[in-house]
Formats: sequence, structure tokens, C-alpha cells
Amino acid sequence: MKTREPRVLLVVGGGIAAYKSCELVRLIRKGGGDVTCVVTDGGQQFVTPMALAALSENQVFTSLWDLKNESEMGHIQLSREADLVVVCPATANLLAKMSAGIADDLATTMILATDKPVLAVPAMNVRMWEHEATQRNVEWLRQAGVSVLDPDEGTMACGEFGPGRLPDPEAIWAAIAEKLGVDPGLPEPAPARKAAQRAAPIVEEDVEEDEFDEAEFDEDEDIAEEAATTIDDLAAEALEPEEEYEEPKPRGGLGSLLSAIIPRSTPKRDPAEFERDFALPPADDEAIEFAEEAGDEDGDAGEADESVEVASEPDLGGPILAKKGAASSAPPTDPEAINHTVITGTGQAAPQPMAFSGGGRDTMSAKVALDPTGELAADPLAGQPIFDEDPEHRPLFGRHVLVTAGPTWEPIDPVRYLANRSSGRQGFAIAAMAAAAGARVTLISGPVSLPTPLGVDRIDVESAEEMAAKVKQMLPADIAFMVAAVADWRTKDRSDQKMKKRGSAPPALILTENPDILTQVAASRQRPKLLIGFAAETEKVVENATAKRKRKGADWIVANDVSGDVMGGNDNQIHIVTSGEVESFDRMPKEDVARELVGRAAEALAAALDDDD
Repeated sequence: MKTREPRVLLVVGGGIAAYKSCELVRLIRKGGGDVTCVVTDGGQQFVTPMALAALSENQVFTSLWDLKNESEMGHIQLSREADLVVVCPATANLLAKMSAGIADDLATTMILATDKPVLAVPAMNVRMWEHEATQRNVEWLRQAGVSVLDPDEGTMACGEFGPGRLPDPEAIWAAIAEKLGVDPGLPEPAPARKAAQRAAPIVEEDVEEDEFDEAEFDEDEDIAEEAATTIDDLAAEALEPEEEYEEPKPRGGLGSLLSAIIPRSTPKRDPAEFERDFALPPADDEAIEFAEEAGDEDGDAGEADESVEVASEPDLGGPILAKKGAASSAPPTDPEAINHTVITGTGQAAPQPMAFSGGGRDTMSAKVALDPTGELAADPLAGQPIFDEDPEHRPLFGRHVLVTAGPTWEPIDPVRYLANRSSGRQGFAIAAMAAAAGARVTLISGPVSLPTPLGVDRIDVESAEEMAAKVKQMLPADIAFMVAAVADWRTKDRSDQKMKKRGSAPPALILTENPDILTQVAASRQRPKLLIGFAAETEKVVENATAKRKRKGADWIVANDVSGDVMGGNDNQIHIVTSGEVESFDRMPKEDVARELVGRAAEALAAALDDDD
């Protein structure tokens, strides 16, 4: 005996999401169900009865005043023959009529007359969905036994972001199948398939080992033994105790002369006595004689020749020169400036390039950068290690962070303006911390008197429209901190001249709403991976912030109570509201708040990028 197909009566409401009803009809038919469509007047503006009739293979009903059908009370017959009544999309108007029991067309009359289960799938603007009246109607319908699915959250046709989107047809068909007790026959979700693939046994293939040349292997083994011997010798040399340093004796030349006459530690002496003792004779011959006498007194210089020999290499052993340690700064690149010897006896001290020796510990060749040919390297930093970024210290290295800060000024006339109170300190502190974490930071600031943090690119704006334009221009970004206190309204007509007082009546200001920058960024195709909004509240801080996160489409909302001295102050107390939890913090300096936020944002971004991989 053949089982009867489950019958679905589909009511198509008047919303842009009505176009998805065609796919839903196809899925119901593919799943083995029989579907009959009822289309409201509004629904016919988005989808034609002809299309639904072709897909459902049944007549489509549109009017309560059809003589052919209503002569037999067709609306009652339709509602009784179905196993399930599905209202999709269920607009705010349909939900209100269903809740109030209004029956002014075929769809609402049939819904009121049915004795079968009803499933409503809402779809509407986010603000309509979150309106108190709509929520009250939904709650009443659920209490009355109507199953109402929650709408999806996302970008809508109107450009706003939040709950109100019609779920995908597959999800709706799955809910219908569950109500009817049938298998929806949908394909296995991708994560489950991946899990099954991971659970599948791995078949190992036999891999033929590559043949190798025995002689070549022996040669490699010899090289390895030689390298090991060299390493052992170096290690043994490193473990040998360092010889105790002995001060070398003077070996002649100007360096020896100075080391002989200047003691290592000179006591404080009278200036006149100092000049008398260390004044050099003006003539070169006298200088040579003076050097001979100094050598005779020490008993080391011996007899002096008529001419003084030029030192073949500089004396680095004098007591006034450093013996231990090498300079860590880069050497100069001019060979003439590295070191030189002095020709004495001629009254001249022309610099002469010093000949570098084989690289011993006491030679300059170990202290300058040379290329493989022995010449000076072109890069003074050649051979020095490259800077290695520590990911723990610079977790946002290579990332772009966008920060808005400060108030916006909405001009009334050239003198007056509308604005929100904001010092900009919290936003500037976040920008500074993000730059310290290695990020490329763009700070878009309203009118504030704060210095630009180091490493931050700053863009100054005045009005909300200017800030919205600059934010759009600076996208894409990896993280966006929308900290600015953007004015909600601006004057519709700005006066080019200062408005004067005229009598007792003040001028009427007609206000218009400013662009919602956070919502625009959330709905943008260049939406940051992590979008963080801020909420300044005076009551119900967490509750209002939670609603704002859903309404605006942000990943986080950082809420704070501004009823105290937060505005313009140095401290702040915040609550981080995410999709899964609310984390509250004690009152702390705004710099510490910035450190907490940037650190947590870096961790969240890294986790999100890992999930994408």
C-alpha cells in the first residue's frame, strides 16, 4: 500500500524574502511532499503565482473572492486538507494579524480556520523584528501553539545588519520535515564529511627505497668526521681557561712614549704644574731627544737613531687603550677614517691607511666588516644578525588596525555645533597599544587636543559624514576599534551666517540622522575580521550593550557606564560583550584598558585566522 505524501500548505507573505519560497517549494517536492501555495497580495509583488504553480504542480490560490473555489468554502477545505501550514516569509504584518486573529484575506482567514499545526518563518527589517510589538506578537503566538522560527542574523536587502534574515530554504525544509516526521534527505554537512574522512583508515603504499652510491656515502662520512673533529677542537679551546692579562711593555713609537709619561691613574694636580710637566718642545729634534731621555730613564728604549722609525702597525697594547671587548656599533665605511699611523719628525700627522694583518686577536681585522676578498664590506652592518620579531611581543605584526576616537562636531552655524562629550583618550590609548603590538595603525580622530601616539597614522576629521567617508577609505583592516563618540544627529539645514537672537522665540532646529558608521562597516564587503564597537551607557549597561551588538552586527561591544567621571577622566570600567559571554573588569587606567583590549583582540584574531586555515 502506497503511503500518502505529506501535504504542506505554504503561505507566501509580502516581503523581499518571498523569492526564496520558490526554492523551498522545490525542496519540499524533492523530499516527497505535496505543496499547495497561497500567495498574499504583497507576495505577488515579489513572486508570481505562475512560477509557484509550475514548481509545485498544483493550483496556486490568491483570493478569498474566487466564486469557483469559495462556493465550496475553499479556504476551509485548504486548511483542513494540509498536514502542516507554513507561513514563509512571515512578515511583521502577517504576524500581527495572526496574533490579533484578523482574517481580512485568504491567507489570514485560512490560518484562523485551520486545525492543523502552524509553522511561521519570520523575515523583516532588524528594527521591525526587535520592536516591542513584534516581540510581543511572537511570544503570544508561541504561547498559542504556533511554532515560530528565529530569523538568521546577517546583512539585509535594506543594507542593515542584524537578526531578521529569512533562514536558508534547506534549514526551513529541515524544520518542516521534523514537524512532519519525515527524512529531509539533505546532504551531510561538510564538517561531518571531513570528520568521516579523518576517521577513514589510511592505506600505506610500499615505497621503493632509493639506491645510493657506496663511494659517495663513504666520502660524505669522511666529511662528517672531519667536521666533528673541528667542532671538538673548538669546544676544547673554548673550555680552556683564559690566560691572565699582562700589561705589555712599551715597544717604542708615539704610543709607547705617551704610555711612559702618562700614569694610569692621575691624581688631581695644579693646572700650572700639569702644563709644565707635559709641555712638548717645539722642535722635532728636541722631541726626539726628549724621547731618548724618557727611554733611558725607563731602561727600555735603548739608544735612539738620528731618525725615528715609522711604526709599521699601531700600538694597541698601551695602558690607555681598551684591551677587552669589541665595539658593538657599526664600523665606518671610509678606509681612511678607520685608523692611521702618525709620521713623526716632520711636523705633520697625515692619516695613512693601516695595513690589516691576518686576523689575530690584537689586530683591527677582527673588528671591522670585511667581504670575502678582504676588502671593506659595502654594508657596515654586514655579518650582524637580522632583527627577529618576537611574536609574543609583537602579536599584531603585519596587521592593519583601524581606530576611531574623539567626538564629532555637527555645525549649526559657523559658531555653534552639536556634539557628544568625548576626550578621545581611550581611543588614543588603544591606538598606541596596537602600534606597540606591531600593527600598522590608522587613527581617525574627531576634534581633540591630544598628541599623536608614536607609530600611528592619524587622520583628523570634524563631522560624522567626514569620519564615515574616511573609515570607508581606510578599509580593509584586520581589526577595527570603533571608539569615537559619533553624534547621532545633525542639523538638516546649516546656516552659513551666525544665527542671531530675534525676540524671545529660539530658532527651530530640524535634525536629521547621521550615518551609522559601525553598522556600515559591519555590512561592508571589506568588513574587518574583528569588529569592535563601543557603547557609552548611563543605565542597564550590559543589557543595552547586548542589544546593540546584535543590532549593529559587531563582534564585540565594549560597554562602560558614563554617568560618573569617565568623560575626560583617566580611568574607565568596561564590560566586554561577545556572542557567548559578558566579561566585566574593575576600574582601571585607560592605558590598562587599552592593553587588555588589544591583547584580547590579538588572541581573537589569531584564533579566527587559524580557523580559516
